[in-house]
Amino acid sequence: MTPADDGARPCLGRLALVLGSASPGRAEILRRARLPFRVLVSDVDEEALGAARPEATPGELALLLAQAKGLNVAERAAAEGVDGPTLVVGCDSVFELDGVAHGKPYEPEVALERWRAQAGRTGRLHTGQWAGLLMPGDEGAVPHAETSTCVGADVRFADVDEDTVRAYVATGEPLLCAGAFTIDGAGAALVEWVDGDPNAVIGLSVAVLRVQCAELGLRFADLWDTSNLVA
Repeated sequence: MTPADDGARPCLGRLALVLGSASPGRAEILRRARLPFRVLVSDVDEEALGAARPEATPGELALLLAQAKGLNVAERAAAEGVDGPTLVVGCDSVFELDGVAHGKPYEPEVALERWRAQAGRTGRLHTGQWAGLLMPGDEGAVPHAETSTCVGADVRFADVDEDTVRAYVATGEPLLCAGAFTIDGAGAALVEWVDGDPNAVIGLSVAVLRVQCAELGLRFADLWDTSNLVA
């Protein structure tokens, strides 16, 4: 069996990757996975989109936000022009506690309230992940092809005291994180366990990205940087 027998098409030249997010956690996931990329941040209004869909479940909201961000970035990348096959990835995360969706707290007092509610308890982090393929010379609708999914993971928080919560919030780390926490920074000390893909909890699932490449007819291996690997 040849490498292309799985139905995926090898790319002529390297498959380019565009991350539609300013998240340092998502960028670090791609770097660790040896996936070269460039960043193009969307200008989607998250709060307005959420307000327009009040009936959406937390998982549905995460997927809607990821799709909107991915399409926004794909349109802008296509307008700039692409030299070869280009994969655009858009992501967004929403934390669910007691059936209520929580995005980024932004303000310290909001983060404090979130932690008072979730300390010693288990919540669910939903990460929507959209992937779209751009091809040079394509006409009509953008993108050439697309796929999206939502990945969920349960997160158990330590039953930490008020002083610890205040100290954590004072780091500023949780203010721009869905659920007011991370597992790849200071917040790791306050998370007891994760049941699910830890990369998805950080914000981007590489395992899902591999599946999405196959769904788009691409070889995930074409994304890898193998320049420094020993033959």
